[in-house]
Amino acid sequence: MKRGTPLLILLIAAVLAVGFVAYSLLHNGVSAKATPTALEVMMARKARHMALPSAARSLVNPVAATEENLRGGRLHFADHCAICHGNDGSCDTLMGSGLYPKPPDMRLAETQKLSDGELFWIIENGVRFTGMPAFSTRHSSPEDSWKLVLFIRHLPKLTAEERIEMERNNPKSPADLLEEQQENDFLNGKTPAPPAEPHHH
Repeated sequence: MKRGTPLLILLIAAVLAVGFVAYSLLHNGVSAKATPTALEVMMARKARHMALPSAARSLVNPVAATEENLRGGRLHFADHCAICHGNDGSCDTLMGSGLYPKPPDMRLAETQKLSDGELFWIIENGVRFTGMPAFSTRHSSPEDSWKLVLFIRHLPKLTAEERIEMERNNPKSPADLLEEQQENDFLNGKTPAPPAEPHHH
């Protein structure tokens, strides 16, 4: 092989990558509603794989796979992650479906085949140029992230009862809270307060 061949291959690859990005922008603009092409999906997965430190792949989950820890991960997921990923990991949510690239269906092989260490690293550090934030902040702990790894492994076997429990722990908007309060008042026999009379001057 000639000395300049590797450099030439690298240059051709760079030109092709730039050309592909330009084509994608011209074709779809910068809209997040566009569906990534198969090539974009492949390149994103490759980039994610290359970005993960090799040391992360060999990390072993130090949190025991007990029912208590699994439930802790499940409720943490419901409160922090389900808004994008859905309680079942399908990412079929308003936020998830509006992201570009779309979050992966976490029940499927592309996520499940990642090592525990890789999942932990992604949770802790996030992924650039996607909607995935880093959770290694003062509001979370490494133990919380390891419990999430336990729960992500469980997603393909999520039961209806577990999903109902998660729905009770999803973040609620003020309108949701008001509706919930009105339902509870009705069930407990309380008469809702009449609407305030308009003031006449």
